[in-house]
Amino acid sequence: MRAVFCNGFGSIDVLEIRDVPIPEPKENQVLIKVMATSINRPDLVQREGKYPPPPGESEILGLEVAGVIEKIGPNVEGWKVGDRVMSLVGGGGYAEYAVAYANHLIKIPESMSFEEAACVCESYITAFLNVFMLGELKDGETTLLHGGGGGVNTAAIQLVKALAPKSKIAVTVAPEKMEGVRKLGADLLINYKETTDFSDIIKEFTNKKGVDVILDHVGAKYLDPNIKSLAYAGRLVIIGVISGIKAELNIGLLMVKRHKIIGSVLRSRPVNEKGEIIKEFTKVAIPKFADRTIVPIISKVFTLDEVKDAHKMMEDDLHFGKIVLKIA
Repeated sequence: MRAVFCNGFGSIDVLEIRDVPIPEPKENQVLIKVMATSINRPDLVQREGKYPPPPGESEILGLEVAGVIEKIGPNVEGWKVGDRVMSLVGGGGYAEYAVAYANHLIKIPESMSFEEAACVCESYITAFLNVFMLGELKDGETTLLHGGGGGVNTAAIQLVKALAPKSKIAVTVAPEKMEGVRKLGADLLINYKETTDFSDIIKEFTNKKGVDVILDHVGAKYLDPNIKSLAYAGRLVIIGVISGIKAELNIGLLMVKRHKIIGSVLRSRPVNEKGEIIKEFTKVAIPKFADRTIVPIISKVFTLDEVKDAHKMMEDDLHFGKIVLKIA
């Protein structure tokens, strides 16, 4: 089969397509004929040598797949050859075939294409886990979502609109992506290129109350304004550190306002723990995809041979929503 590897670490020039054997599903796994996958920010970080796959996972890039079950491994129940599925994978998504754990599979609704399904598992499950399961957003509360227009951000906006329709949404966003974010239903847009300390804007937006949940992938640079933007008993969920890993924290304010700061990653969680997250996501969110309340936003579809162009598009931040690789 054809698959994408990194020949060393660095720029898009290290990406190469190789012919390698089709993997065999082990116990509790299935083999999927991959129809489509998507590009995620962690793929670029892995390419640069800063995000190795967990022990035992494939060295092939790619964290999610959509396709058709080709083969069933030992002790797998409830699935059959030919089922249309999407799944998280610890690696191996940029390939013609990939193995996935049976408890990570989600049946693709008939209303969804493979390209749409390829957008769901990494971004939407990440957003669901961190905004709803860890952040515990309740309908009617207010949330601040950083990185307007990216895959996780657009997923989070759509999920909040669908699952907590009375909630208010504030988004930090570049000016060129503002209109797209506005159309998704955000209530407040903050131009992060002009405003690094957004806390005063948030206080005005919330009548000095602050927001209940913040989803942040920026890290150090945003820690202080994030804390100042939180309401009493507010929850800050940090899923990335693109601006750095060290910052000063006012512990007194944290205590007095009963804030929670939660660090979160998805890829390195144990198999069964990810399975429980996916089970909850399937129950709560997948019906919204099935009835087209939520439709994944695809910025562009590339072929496997165009993988360098796909990475370049994300690297240059030219996408809105998801970048898809069509495999089959």
